[in-house]
Amino acid sequence: MKEQAGVPDLHFVLVHGACHGAWCWFKIRSLMETSGYKVTCLDLKSAGIDQSNPNTILTFDEYNAPLTHFLSNLPDNEKVILVGHSAGGLSLTDAIHRFAKKIRVAIYVAANMLRHGFSTDQDIKDGEPDVSEYGEVADLEYGMGLDQPPTSIIIKEEFQKRLLYQLSPKEDTALASMLLRPGPVRAFKGARFEGGKDADSVPRIYIKTLHDQMLKPMKQEQMIKRWQPCQVHVLESDHSPFFSTPRLLFDLISKGAAASF
Repeated sequence: MKEQAGVPDLHFVLVHGACHGAWCWFKIRSLMETSGYKVTCLDLKSAGIDQSNPNTILTFDEYNAPLTHFLSNLPDNEKVILVGHSAGGLSLTDAIHRFAKKIRVAIYVAANMLRHGFSTDQDIKDGEPDVSEYGEVADLEYGMGLDQPPTSIIIKEEFQKRLLYQLSPKEDTALASMLLRPGPVRAFKGARFEGGKDADSVPRIYIKTLHDQMLKPMKQEQMIKRWQPCQVHVLESDHSPFFSTPRLLFDLISKGAAASF
């Protein structure tokens, strides 16, 4: 693997959001590998090709176990750049609290960036999408019974392009409609993180998506104000810049990672 303009070899770990999987990064992975970077794309529990039943994934620890396992087995002398999209920001924050010394920088892309997860009412207000203006946009499953909170969720197909991909190419939205899987919503809502003593030592970068209909810019800005990152960048993108603006997203990720040295 070649070095980039004097910057040491970089290893990127790309973490998807709710209902997606490692597949959603295919454009970014191609750009990164063409540039000589090492790239790992993970499927979290019940996502992508992982066949776990989302209705049985009830805790965030279980959902995020593939990332936890990966970082646990990373040699102590290695550091990675974590990139998380949407709910993947919860995965990044969990990792920051657990494995700060193994993370060179954490890059949040239209992502939940809440220092302690959904620990307070304000966290919920800032970090949970609000798409109530569109009506009933999601299908919920109640794997523990109708008297219990829902266990999985997926955006209805007729709302996916409007909320997730309104600026993305048609072929990408068609691919996504075939590959999206229900996400373990109960696990997401239970995402709460203890204060790792080194958590604030990890540089964080936030990439805002200005035309986001899922995690609206106002919510992104509020999370940025409450837990300020070292850099903030802006994309004229929908919620899914890995489809709508892949080259621009790649440029921001790679420049941000290089600047962390």
